Amino acid sequence: MTATSATSMSDGFETVAVAKPKRDPILIALWITLLVVALIWLAPFIFILFTSLKTQAAVTSTGAFMPPTDPAFENYSNAWGRGNFASAFLNSAIITVIKVPLGLILSAMAAYALAKIRLRFSKLLLLLVVFGTMIPFQVMLAPLFTLVNSLGLIDTYPGVILPYIAFGVPYQVFILHGFFKGIPKELSEAALIDGASHFTIFRRIFLPVCLPVLAALLILDFVSTWNEFAMALVLLQDQHMWTLMVWIYQLQNTAPKAVVMAALTLAAVPTLLVFLIAQRTIMKGIVLPSER
Repeated sequence: MTATSATSMSDGFETVAVAKPKRDPILIALWITLLVVALIWLAPFIFILFTSLKTQAAVTSTGAFMPPTDPAFENYSNAWGRGNFASAFLNSAIITVIKVPLGLILSAMAAYALAKIRLRFSKLLLLLVVFGTMIPFQVMLAPLFTLVNSLGLIDTYPGVILPYIAFGVPYQVFILHGFFKGIPKELSEAALIDGASHFTIFRRIFLPVCLPVLAALLILDFVSTWNEFAMALVLLQDQHMWTLMVWIYQLQNTAPKAVVMAALTLAAVPTLLVFLIAQRTIMKGIVLPSER
């Protein structure tokens, strides 16, 4: 793409006219496509937000994407004070706060061992870990319930946290293993020669280097754990132990639609805050080690 220029003399002054560069039609089409995709992605959120601010009469008489004329903010207070919302919110917070850091620590240690410690069957172990990412957890719900029930962990925090970790670790190990493999082996070899143990190398060298990746995995794991529904529905049968997603599922059978949408909006606030606060960290975390 080139720009043409013309020079002319007027009253002793030199005037330069620069032609504007031509717009790239491919770039314009790309931006239009991205805008359409963004609108499609935002449509469910707009629907939930608008519905949560309408009265029940407005929900049935207006279009789904029509903004509320008289916002009904009382839907949020009704959702918060209805049933065990606060208890369910606390249960989700406890499970997420314990599971996410613990799962990341175990995944990072396992990935380091498979990537940097010479083991006879390290490739086979990695293959078994990767195989764990290919099993849909829905297939395992029935045997998982039998196992957790036999251990007496139904309706307990460990009964949910341990399966969450078991199904989350393989994916995280797979990601971190590739990252650790990209770090020059001379770093760990030099530290071993100086007398450092593998735990010291992992804690002082590899953890600081992989903090962006760990932060990105933490965000993704937080969102998936907070929003998990099927496993919690099977393993938590006492309503006082329900997570927020299970509580909202039960709420839709008894509450007006606007109150349910208000509860969904409140449930989405923690994940939205996490994304907004750590979006730069996520972008850093997906950059390859060789590019940092």
